[in-house]
Amino acid sequence: MDLSIIILAAGQGTRMRSGLPKVLHPLAGRSLLGHVIETARTFAGADIHVVVGHGAGQVRTAFPDADIHWVIQDQQLGTGHAVAQVLPGIADDRAVVVMYGDVPLIRHATLAALLADAIRGEIGLLTAELDQPAGYGRIVRDDHGQITAIIEEKDASDAQRLIREINTGFMAAPADRLRGWVAALDNNNAQGEFYLTDVIALAVRDGVKVGTVTTQDPHEILGVNDRMQLAELERCYQRQQAETCMQSGVTLIDPARFDLRGTLQAGEDVVIDVNAVLEGEVVLGDRVAIGPNVVLRDTRIGADVTVLANCVIEEATIGSGVRIGPFSRIRPETRLADHAHVGNFVEIKKSDVGQGSKINHLSYIGDTTIGSSVNIGAGTITCNYDGANKHRTVIGNDVFIGSDTQLVAPVEVKDGATIGAGSTITRDAPADELTLSRAPQETRKGWQRPVKKKP
Repeated sequence: MDLSIIILAAGQGTRMRSGLPKVLHPLAGRSLLGHVIETARTFAGADIHVVVGHGAGQVRTAFPDADIHWVIQDQQLGTGHAVAQVLPGIADDRAVVVMYGDVPLIRHATLAALLADAIRGEIGLLTAELDQPAGYGRIVRDDHGQITAIIEEKDASDAQRLIREINTGFMAAPADRLRGWVAALDNNNAQGEFYLTDVIALAVRDGVKVGTVTTQDPHEILGVNDRMQLAELERCYQRQQAETCMQSGVTLIDPARFDLRGTLQAGEDVVIDVNAVLEGEVVLGDRVAIGPNVVLRDTRIGADVTVLANCVIEEATIGSGVRIGPFSRIRPETRLADHAHVGNFVEIKKSDVGQGSKINHLSYIGDTTIGSSVNIGAGTITCNYDGANKHRTVIGNDVFIGSDTQLVAPVEVKDGATIGAGSTITRDAPADELTLSRAPQETRKGWQRPVKKKP
C-alpha cells in the first residue's frame, strides 16, 4: 500500500512569544519541522503533505523542496479539521500517517509499527504511559483491554484524569476509512474544535480494530509549546547524539557538554573536550583531539590533528598532523596542508597554507597562497582589501616573514625570500634575498617627555 504522510504545522505557538512560526524554531541547528520532514522522508516513495496556517509564507519559504505538498488551513478549527483539508488530495487506496510539526524526535521505527496496522486495514494509534499525564488526552479501554475512545483532558471526568496512558496524536489508517471518519467529526466539546482523536470512537463503532503501539521513550512524543520545552528537547536530543558518538568510539570528556548540530564522521581514538559545538558536516580523522570551547562547522580534519581551546573552524579542510590554537579562527575556503601550525590569535580566510608552514602568533592571513616550510612572524597582516576589491598574496616555499610585516596585495614573495621585521611590502620580493622597508633609527639627544602642568 502506498503511503501518504500528513504533517500538521498550522499552529501559532503563542507561548513561544516569537514572530517566528513555532515549527521554525531550531533544535540542534535544524527547525522543528525540518526534523519531522527528515523523518518522513525515511519512508521511501511516501508523498508528504504539510498543513500550514500561521506564518504559512515563512514556513513554505524555509522549505523550497518541490516534493512537499503544502495545504493551507485558513481557520485553525482543530486537528480533525486540519486533516480534512488534506484528504481530498489523497487517493482511497493509500495508507495515511499523521505527524506533528512540533514533535521533532519521533522515530522511523515507531511510525513503521503504526503503519503496519493501517496496511492491514486497521487503525494504528501511538500511546505512552506518563507519570504526569496532565495536558494529554487519555486512552479509555474496556474490560478486555480494547480501546473504546480517547477523552481530551478538558472533557475528561475526575476518574478519567487518573488514567496514565495518554494519546500522542500519532495515528495511521487507510485513507478511505479515515476520509469517512473525519467527515463524521463534530465539534461538540469544551474546545469547540474538530478533534482527530474522535476518529478512534468512530472506528470502534464501525467494528474496526484499533491497534496500539506504546513508546518507551516519552521524549519521542513530546511537543514544543514554549521555550522551556524546546530547551528540554534540545538536551534530550544532544544526549542521544552523545551516546551515539560514544558507541561509535568517540571519547567525550563530558557528554552533557557536547552539541552536535549536524553530522559527525569520526575515526579511531578521537577525543572531544567540553563545550565543543559541531555544526553541519564534520569529519574527524584518527586520533584527532578537540579542545574545550571549540566550534567546528562543515569541516574536514585529517589524522593526528590537535585543535586547542577556543578555536572556530568553518568550511575548512585541515591536513594530517596539524596543530591549531588556542584562540584561532579558520574561516571558509581555507586549506591547511599536513603538519602546518596555526597559533594563538591567528585568523586565516580563503587561503592555502603549505606543508610544515607556521603562523604562530597574532596574524591575519586572507586571500593568500603559502608554500611549504614558511615561517610567518607575529603580527603579520596580508592587506588583501583596497576598499573596493580583494587581491591575492602569494608566498613561495621556505620563506621567512619577520614580525610586524604588512604584505600589501597583490604581491608575491618568492621562494627562499626573507622579509625583515617591521616591513611594509608593496612590490614583489625576489627569491633568496632579504627585503625590508624600514625608516632609519634615530635618537634625539636631550629630548624630554612632556608633563602635565600643575593646576
